Amino acid sequence: MNPISRRKFLKSLTALGAAAGAPFAFAVRHGGATAAEAAAIEKEAAAFANPLRLPGASGLYGVMRASDLRELRVLRTEVEILPGKRTPYLAYAAEAGGKRFLNPALLAKRGEEIRVRMVNRLQEPTIIHWHGLGNDARNDGNGLYLAEPGKAYEYAFKLQDRASMYFYHPHPHGYIPGQVYHGLASLLFVEDEEEAALRRSLDLALGETEIPLVLQDRNFDAQGRLEYKISREEMFQGFVGGRLLVNLADRPFLSATRRIYRFRILNGSNARTYQLAFLQGGRKLGHYLVGTDGGLLAAPQRVEQAFISPAQRLDLLLDLREANEGRPVTLATLAFDPMHAEGAGGDSMAGMDHGKMGAQQMPAAPMQGMTMEGEPRALLRIDLKSSPAYPRKVPATLSMLPAAKAPSGTPRRIKLAHDGKGKWTINGQTYDAGKNALTVQRGASESWLIENDRASMPHPMHIHGFQFRVLERNGSPAQVRTLAGARGLLPQDLGFTDTVNVWPGESVRVAFDFSHLYSGDQDYVFHCHNLEHAELGMMIRYRVKT
Repeated sequence: MNPISRRKFLKSLTALGAAAGAPFAFAVRHGGATAAEAAAIEKEAAAFANPLRLPGASGLYGVMRASDLRELRVLRTEVEILPGKRTPYLAYAAEAGGKRFLNPALLAKRGEEIRVRMVNRLQEPTIIHWHGLGNDARNDGNGLYLAEPGKAYEYAFKLQDRASMYFYHPHPHGYIPGQVYHGLASLLFVEDEEEAALRRSLDLALGETEIPLVLQDRNFDAQGRLEYKISREEMFQGFVGGRLLVNLADRPFLSATRRIYRFRILNGSNARTYQLAFLQGGRKLGHYLVGTDGGLLAAPQRVEQAFISPAQRLDLLLDLREANEGRPVTLATLAFDPMHAEGAGGDSMAGMDHGKMGAQQMPAAPMQGMTMEGEPRALLRIDLKSSPAYPRKVPATLSMLPAAKAPSGTPRRIKLAHDGKGKWTINGQTYDAGKNALTVQRGASESWLIENDRASMPHPMHIHGFQFRVLERNGSPAQVRTLAGARGLLPQDLGFTDTVNVWPGESVRVAFDFSHLYSGDQDYVFHCHNLEHAELGMMIRYRVKT
């Protein structure tokens, strides 16, 4: 029997759930939350009992200055994710000031230099990609250079990008999804005066009132070990785990006071998209989008919900003085249509070649025990407590963000599709590490028209080496159009970005400035950040020619 698409499975699950009176029965529709769904989400969050893991002075997600970092060891260790159980885990380990860090959250100022030696203690090759940074090709970590088992790799680069929350993760083609899934990823905060001004104006402190949130979905066995078992359908569509984690905490809660909090959110999942909202008493709480992948927007945008796809970041301000006293607030992912394999039929998996997927297992049975993407779920409960007066207001101006400009000339067309044989393609090509699929000229301004086939899936497209601006969306599905403004742009399209989600049937026009400071030709990659999609071919190598 051919495997069904997730979308068909979602619809059948909806019908079964409605018949059974299941608490999370929901319709495939344009997004949002009915009062009943919101009440069910908040009821789920009421049982959350694990403290949210916050950045600390050491340990997992411990905060350290990037200038103090000398060596990152890539190794196997154990951490507690599920209460009372030790989970084997991959991590970046560092030491500084007599303290040990696992996946350290790095702090740096714009203009500082990072010099670090990565030592690979795994039994497979790896490399660190500094996601979102405009590094030269050798320091980008795009997988064209690797550290084999037992070897080291030296990085040395200056932070020239805008202040933002970036992140770092492995990028060895053939091993990326498994290494990320098993733990290798953390945060890099780049600071400048505009960033410091926002913190001063709102009296924000990292780890206290400025909270990074890393969203991930994982599966565990009875002993608490991570499972990465992929059916043929899962590999083609992207791995979705059954437990939703925030900062590696399962069913977490956070105690907060009635003031403005800043939540800096990274979608660290392999493939899952979320539609985020803050709920209280069956209603969505308005909040402010103040930044995206490439830093602060020019001005805050009032929103009630937002999509976030793998690798994207959202910088949100939530004024808890607007919440009702005496009841918690819930960060949730709302119901939406994930639009998987639109019109692809049941034979899209024929002829699949899984390549070098390491120890990852791929049983034939599809989607066993899967929590559906697009299902409404609670992510984090925020408990409110009394607090002293807080007179601060969200500033009207955030940064001197330049206006997006459309380059002259005909856009370069980038077509996203699949080949009907289990491979995802860009302009009909699958990844070839030895071939540059396209060339751009150093210093050139270009617009690209990224067109997603209608019989497709959402593709979060990420470019290495540069950030870009989104100029226009066309053909967006209704659940996206309802959140959009002029030229079809979503609020998170209004700043610099390094990853843009392109929905089935949608075309997105973006603008690049390929200026850089490095001598010689530079080779990078452009790929889907659904990590399984990249492994199945949706990545190309491109060259910036001097």
